[in-house]
Amino acid sequence: MSSINDLLRTKRDGGSLTAEQITNLIDAYTAGDVPDYQMSAFLMAGFLNGLSATEAAALTRAMLYSGDVLDLSDLPGTKVDKHSTGGVGDKVSIILAPLVAACGVPVPMISGRGLGHTGGTLDKLESLPGFRTDLAIPAYRKQLANLGVVMIGQTAEIAPADKKLYALRDVTATVESIPFIAASIMSKKLAEGIDALVLDVKSGRGAFMKDEADARRLAETLVGIGLEFGKPTVARLTAMDVPLGRAIGNWPEMAECIRILRGETPAGGTVDDLLDITLTLAGEMLHLGGVADSFEDGRAQATITLADGSAFEKLGELVEAQGGDTSVLDDPDVREGAQPVATVEAPTSGFVADIDSLALGLGAVRLGAGRAKKEDNVDPTAGFVLLKKPGEAVEPGEPIAHIFASDSSRVDEAAVRDAFTFTDEAPEPRALLLDRYDRDGWASTAS
Repeated sequence: MSSINDLLRTKRDGGSLTAEQITNLIDAYTAGDVPDYQMSAFLMAGFLNGLSATEAAALTRAMLYSGDVLDLSDLPGTKVDKHSTGGVGDKVSIILAPLVAACGVPVPMISGRGLGHTGGTLDKLESLPGFRTDLAIPAYRKQLANLGVVMIGQTAEIAPADKKLYALRDVTATVESIPFIAASIMSKKLAEGIDALVLDVKSGRGAFMKDEADARRLAETLVGIGLEFGKPTVARLTAMDVPLGRAIGNWPEMAECIRILRGETPAGGTVDDLLDITLTLAGEMLHLGGVADSFEDGRAQATITLADGSAFEKLGELVEAQGGDTSVLDDPDVREGAQPVATVEAPTSGFVADIDSLALGLGAVRLGAGRAKKEDNVDPTAGFVLLKKPGEAVEPGEPIAHIFASDSSRVDEAAVRDAFTFTDEAPEPRALLLDRYDRDGWASTAS
């Protein structure tokens, strides 16, 4: 193998590495023979100078085969998973997984932790006291067979290179790279034994892909990788300028999901945006899973299942199976730290015109809901609940957000208030579901 310095110099100077060099580099890093500081240099060089198609494909394959690739073909049903590229307040997976499983499609979900200004599904699940995401592969297989749904983190066997690189990218400002994002997502998803995949690719201020053209390229790259490995793959392009739903942070978002699955209105008010995306992705998963004739039929099935309580029942089974405290499912407010420590008030009258999702995502990290350093722990209760969303009327002094935190010294009410902008007239609704991409190309679905 070429010396690490030679590889780094090549990437620094804008050159390309061979597939063999990429594979050897990833293998050596996974084995612990390349330290974090050298891999950080590779990440930054690749971020600044880009990766060729050959390098990107080699990176994905090397990360995929850095561990075991599971075979779930002996388990019944078409196994379908979903992945989001990340956004502020994006807790869709927590509602979606039990919902789709309750409709009869097995969901083997291996998720990640918070990355940059966006939260991670694992951190949200683990904010539920006792919930374990560290199941071994035999337990993962058994639970999927018994319940039809399992939600865990990466094990030592599953794409270990991605697990190490995922954390390193988060603290080296190298997250927003299409090749790195695509390799991370697809190595993990292809390794978990799925038969098909639905992707939520986000675009806008609070997304990693802030430019829509970049988000489209990412969707095309991800779907292309899935199809190359023989997995039917569909991507939905969705807007991420405003936080999704009303809760931001680990337990605040978990509590919002519990209330939605219980058929209740979450704290703060209705969450039509969150439900719209969740039911759309569920429709796609049910179609790929073979229990719906079309996406529209799948969405209709999911809507009924959410309303009849079956999805909440499945959540209860999931939480119990993975060691979680089921009492908080009956009343999320009984969890320690579930009460706000501060309330932000409107400075004027009129309507909420906009909410800066990036500002609130970064604010949640400062509050303790995310990680500033690789080794940081998160405050499971830290975050916000938005009492007002764009288009809703406000009066001076009316509460517009609650703040939650274990450490009140981190609270910055002014920063939360500054994320809101106001107007005298109600703004026009924004499109949330943009376009759809599959093997046949793009189709507009803006609504």
